[in-house]
Order: sequence, then structure tokens, then C-alpha cells
Amino acid sequence: MTGLWVAIASGVLLAAGVWALAGYFVPAHPRLGDAFKVMDGRVRVEQIDATGADRVGAWARTRLPGAVDDRVARQLQLRGIGIDRFYTFKVICALVGLAAPSVIGLVLLLSTGLSLVLPVLAGLLLGLVGFFVPDLAIARSRVSTSADATEALLTFVDLVTLERLANSSATQSLHAAANISDQAVFVAIRDSLQRARLQQRAPFAELKRLGDELELPALSDIADVMKLDDSGASLSEALRARVKELRDAHLTRAKIEAAAVSERMTFLMVIPSLIFGLLFLVPPLLRLLGS
Repeated sequence: MTGLWVAIASGVLLAAGVWALAGYFVPAHPRLGDAFKVMDGRVRVEQIDATGADRVGAWARTRLPGAVDDRVARQLQLRGIGIDRFYTFKVICALVGLAAPSVIGLVLLLSTGLSLVLPVLAGLLLGLVGFFVPDLAIARSRVSTSADATEALLTFVDLVTLERLANSSATQSLHAAANISDQAVFVAIRDSLQRARLQQRAPFAELKRLGDELELPALSDIADVMKLDDSGASLSEALRARVKELRDAHLTRAKIEAAAVSERMTFLMVIPSLIFGLLFLVPPLLRLLGS
């Protein structure tokens, strides 16, 4: 039976190697849906010549089947992480999951003579699980990422308000505020403004599209407020009022989340008290049952 499992594991590894070599030499063609998204400006185009460790991620992205989900791509953009870097993390986690049981099995083989079948199978399973670990990490940090993006957006609005107080136009204020920081939200806004400038269009529609893409409704609201500049309205007071409403809403959500965390901590604090009480109740109950 051991020889059979070794043959099966060897066949699986051989098939995986042949598949990897075929994927390396066969040219990859872009998906039609992804190409349309790039043409519409709904996704960022990755660098053709990746540098450093990102070259591993670029190779995996073009060779492996499947694509990054829109929700994951949105979270990556809010974090300022490229798709190639994300695939590099996936490959590293998969290799760690694949190698760890194999190394342990090799040590056991040299020391005790134990078979490598179970470590190899465990390595294949852990490698598959490790490939999806970055996706789970991105999904778990979704709330905190959205909160950080909202904070950055509110700071951007404050900067736009200061530029308006310096008698800059709406478009000039947006460009000047977006060029101040290299935070992911600022970079996304700067790219949208640059795209609108190259297309010789007003930036407000592009900002609304970005707000819908990143699920930041506050950015769409700010674009509507800035659009009032075309009608000659004073934007300083409107921006101040709107950013105050946004900060109050953000603070309310933060308080609700803090209250929920406090309730969970209270529940965990009750468990030691229950265990401590059971220490006093169990001996009398045992005596009653024994009598």
C-alpha cells in the first residue's frame, strides 16, 4: 500500500510539473471581459515589466487560471497593493504550505524511517490552502480598509477646502489636493483626474465613477458639490458642511463598531467567572450524585 501511495504522489507531482511547463511556454491571452474593463478605465493596468519579487506574481497571474474577484481588486486598490504583488503573496504562501510538511517528513524519514506519503499529501493540501490565504486576509480586513479609506478621503476634502479658500478653482483645488500625498486613495483620485484631463473632460463625472468603483459614496457626494462651481456657487461653506456631515457619520459608525467589540469582550469576560463558579458547584453535585 505504501508503494501505491508513493506512485500516486509521484504521478500527481509529475502531472503538476508538466502542467506548469506547458503554462510557461504557452502564450497567455487576456480575457475579453478584463480587456473591456481596462478599456473603460475600470481597472488599473499592471506594469508590463515587473521588478523584483513582483515578476513571480506577474508570471503566476498570466499563467494560472482564474482572475481576481472585483471585491478583492477593490480592497487591493484601497490598500495600494498591485495585482502582481498580491499574486506574489499567494505563491509564497502556497510554497510555504507545500514545503513545510515535506521538510518535516524528510526529517522524520532520516531519523525514524517514516514514510513520506502523508507529509507529501499534507503538503499538497496545505499548498492549496495557502494559495487562498491572502484572499481570506483581504476579506477579513475589509472593514478596517474601508475605514482607513474614508479617513483619507475626509482629509482630501479638507485639503480641497483649503485650496478653495486660497481662491483656486474647483479643478485646480482637486489636482493640488490629490498631489499632496501618495496614499492609495489619493493615488486613485490623482489617476482619475489625470484621465479626465487627458480626455479633456470635467473631472466630476470621473470622480463619481471612482466613488462607485471603490464603494466610497462620500467621493460621489464631493464630486456633486464641486460640480456647483460651474454655476458660480460658493463651495467653501458647502464643502465644510458636507465634510462635517461625513465626519459625524464616520464617527457614529466607529462608535457602533466599538460598542459591538465591547459587548464581545464582556461575553468573553463572563466565561472565566462561569468556570470559577463551576469549580465550587461540581464537588457538591458529585457528592449528591454519589449518595
